[in-house]
Amino acid sequence: MQYNILVCDDEKDIVSAIEIYLKAQGYKVFPAYNGKEALDIMERETIHLILMDLMMPEMDGMTAILKIRESKNIPIIILSAKSEITDKILGLNVGADDYITKPFNAIELIARVNSSLRRYMNLGSADIDQDQIQIGRLVLNDASKTVTVDGEVASLTPYEYKILFLLMKNQGRVFSSDEIYEQVWEEEAHDVKKVISVHISHLRDKVEINPRKPDLIKSVYGMGYKIEG
Repeated sequence: MQYNILVCDDEKDIVSAIEIYLKAQGYKVFPAYNGKEALDIMERETIHLILMDLMMPEMDGMTAILKIRESKNIPIIILSAKSEITDKILGLNVGADDYITKPFNAIELIARVNSSLRRYMNLGSADIDQDQIQIGRLVLNDASKTVTVDGEVASLTPYEYKILFLLMKNQGRVFSSDEIYEQVWEEEAHDVKKVISVHISHLRDKVEINPRKPDLIKSVYGMGYKIEG
């Protein structure tokens, strides 16, 4: 299967360079130069992954990501010239899954694209020894890649799914932010506490009755996170 990747950046040289890298890996690339063009392509084409710049004219990346997340859970990787953690956290808060800071290494870019697509298309099934896990009102069915809360389907991104699966498969065990990142992102963890806290917050919004007083996904002060029934 050939995967379609949308590359959105107002710097045409960057889009062209990324297109060369991705085409060499067998991906089909759809270029866009602002958020509005990206949304237009999303309406016409089946896109499997998005590389999205943040600062663009006409419609910025943040606005485009918010609109895409209204109906799509495909992986979104932010391309940002800014290295400050606040920009990365802001991007994750609006629905992105990962980020890469410009200027970037072509090998790193391809590795992140490959791993994000792998997780999206096959969300950890190699690690699964049962199709369904239930903890309280929460049911995760890996055969259908669905999570339901009191019978209602929760719409999770690939990273949210993988984090929840990790916690549910190991009910009661506390995972540090570094441990969660290394198992879900499959990369060495560096300063990831805020990144993980954003994803945990999103998960709580989707599965907890009261996200501010969670009864499922618990924080263990100074240690990490666990899930309880």
